[in-house]
Order: sequence, then structure tokens, then C-alpha cells
Amino acid sequence: MSSGKSAAQLLSASNIGALLDSVELFLFDCDGVIWKGDKLIDGVPQTLDMLRSKRKKLVFVTNNSTKSRRQYAQKFHSLGISVSEDEIFSSSFAAAMYLMVNNFPQQKKVYVIGGEGILEELQLAGYTGLGGPEDGEKRVQLTSNCLFEHDNSVGAVVVGLDPYINYYKLQYGTLCIRENQGCLFIATNRDALGHMCDLQEWPGAGSMVAAICGSTERDPIVVGKPSTFMMQFLLKKFDISTSKMCMVGDRLDTDILFGQNAGCKTLLVLSGVTTQSNLQHPSNNIQPDYYTSQVFDILKLSGP
Repeated sequence: MSSGKSAAQLLSASNIGALLDSVELFLFDCDGVIWKGDKLIDGVPQTLDMLRSKRKKLVFVTNNSTKSRRQYAQKFHSLGISVSEDEIFSSSFAAAMYLMVNNFPQQKKVYVIGGEGILEELQLAGYTGLGGPEDGEKRVQLTSNCLFEHDNSVGAVVVGLDPYINYYKLQYGTLCIRENQGCLFIATNRDALGHMCDLQEWPGAGSMVAAICGSTERDPIVVGKPSTFMMQFLLKKFDISTSKMCMVGDRLDTDILFGQNAGCKTLLVLSGVTTQSNLQHPSNNIQPDYYTSQVFDILKLSGP
């Protein structure tokens, strides 16, 4: 499917049946689709229950790297939704898996500009992570004879969403990438904005990644959406053709593009960052197969 295809169809009672019949696995983004901040979006649990009752497989694919799969499972449970860890594919997990499949040496360390989620997934994969939240309080002393020390055994820098980004972390990550031979620069995602709470959007991981791009003059390896890296794991795990998958998301440039790049059907929900005017603006060339106001519409339109 190319992104220059015909305009998205509004999801309706007349086309929902064909969509449900053609899809075996639904991929859901989380922020702006399932919840906003820590607030569940109306009708989500009932819709997921209905899809499970129709024997549809559900997977949750999030670019937000602040949590590990275990922590995301806890968040789902706290909101009253039963989801297992192996149904969750977070960009924190993808970063650790990228290192593993590319035979990153266990003796090399990983510097993290981001949250606990990345550190936990790295540890589960057998890697030693440095940085993260504990470097959030550190300050640099810019004196005339200042020499900033960094660990020469760092072989990768992983950058994700970091509410405690500071100059210390920027310098540490920059030195590792510029001075440690062969050091990888991995971004969990490049989302411009994110729902840190339900009332407004905040700078996303893309702003942290852009800072390191600026100081290193390097482009990162992106493991989250729209990169299809996570899709390789999904295909191995479920053995379902991407033509029988549907990606449900609120972002055109990550969720919908991820689905299209992989050959999935795509459904845009307008409960997150994308508005109907964004979707229908002449400058937008990413058209999902379908669009609707929120996930609950899947249940409401499918009838009794």
C-alpha cells in the first residue's frame, strides 16, 4: 500500500463487518488510543472484550519507552484491562531486542537517555545500562579546566522520552557517540509530541533525539514506529500475514505509516493527536484505510 492512495473511508455500519472478517490480529497504539496520560478512553475495555470474544488476537505496540512491558502490563491492569506481557511490544523492548539480534557484545555498556523502562528491558536482555533517571539530578561544572569523564566501554547510546533531560546527559551521550569507536546511536522513536497527561501534549522523544542528532551530527537507528523492526518479532511470534492485521493508531506519521510500511490494514482514531482537519488537509499524503472518532466505535458500529 502506498501512502498516496485514495482518501480514508469513514468507519461505518456498512464496512465494519468486512474489516472485522478480514482481520485476525489488531495492533493498538496506547497513548491517545487506549488512554490519555493515566485516564482510560471511554469504551475501550468493552471493545477489546468484544474483539477477544470474536477470537481476534490483540497486540499493543507503543512508542513510549518510559515503561517496560512488565510496567505496561501493570498499567493496563490498574485501568481494569487484562493484558499479558507478551501482548505488549514497547519501544523500550525494541531497543533491547535490536541490540540482541545484532549480536551487541554483552561486555559493552549502554548509556540511556530515557526512563526506567529502557533500563529494565536492557537488564532482561543481559545488558548493563548506565544513566537513565539517576543522572537526572547531575549537573556539569563548566570551568576553564573542565574535562568531562565518560565510560569508554559504552558501545551504544539509547535515547527515548526523558522528562529529566539535562546538559549532563547530553554531554555524556554525545561523548560516547563521538569518541567511543563504533558506538551505536539508537532512538526508541522520533515522536514530536506525547500525551504526558490527558489535558495537553508535551514534547516527545523526538526532541531529545534531535538534541543528540545536533551535537553528534549523526542520524539514529530508529527501532519504534514507523520503523518495521518490531514487525519482525510480531511475524515470528504470531505467524499471521500482515494483510490480516490492522494497525489502530492516532498518529499518521508513526502508527499509520508503520501499518502501511508493513502491509497491514490501517484505522486512524481521532481521540489522540490527529484531527479530522489534519487527516483531510491537502498537505497530508498519509491516508489510512479507515478513520473513526475512537476505538469504542468498533463496538458500536458492529451492532448487537
